[in-house]
Amino acid sequence: MKRLVRENALALCFLLLFLVTLAGQSVAGAAAFNEEQVAEGGSPVTWAHYVTSSSFAVDVAENWQSEYLQFFLYILITAWLIQRGSPESKKRGEEGLESDAEQKVGPHAGPGSPAWAAAPGWRRTVFSHSLGIVMGLLFLLSWLAQSVAGLAAYNNEQLAQLEDPVDWVGYVTSPDFWNRTLQNWQSEFLAVASMVLLAIFLRERGSPQSKKVGDPHSETASTG
Repeated sequence: MKRLVRENALALCFLLLFLVTLAGQSVAGAAAFNEEQVAEGGSPVTWAHYVTSSSFAVDVAENWQSEYLQFFLYILITAWLIQRGSPESKKRGEEGLESDAEQKVGPHAGPGSPAWAAAPGWRRTVFSHSLGIVMGLLFLLSWLAQSVAGLAAYNNEQLAQLEDPVDWVGYVTSPDFWNRTLQNWQSEFLAVASMVLLAIFLRERGSPQSKKVGDPHSETASTG
């Protein structure tokens, strides 16, 4: 068990942080929701009622979809675009999909390579892009979840104000939906740009996201 935890500590740490912060969001969100309910003359709801509501679901989903979009785009864009001096970038001249030999696929696969890396045809192609495919699907699914939950929450507000509800198309083309969506997208893109640029000049000793402390600022793709 100790070995299992040590060898998977990074994933376990972030999963634990995810659960703790999600729980914290649910408690704080329920409190804020009830404050609003009371201010508008309504009755407060239980925590269980809140975490199964569309209001909580849309708040969670809108953050998930922006995170998966960030990683999906980052995975694809860093295959083709470079940033001189950043450990988040390939070196100049390495742009693109690289050769089969460099990627260790097909006849260049080793004895420990995944089976689909050595397989011919569509299996190799799918596995070669599997990370981007899955991240893209997770983005689309979480975006869809956001739109459905957001529609329910929006229509609840509409009915509470004695206004007509809207359909799904009406909601995903509404200012409310795109305000929720774009406020998350812009923050994710800014965070990525900051990491790419700051990692050129700043260091974090021992981190694979940082260059070695003594590496020149112009050194690209060096981590450690």
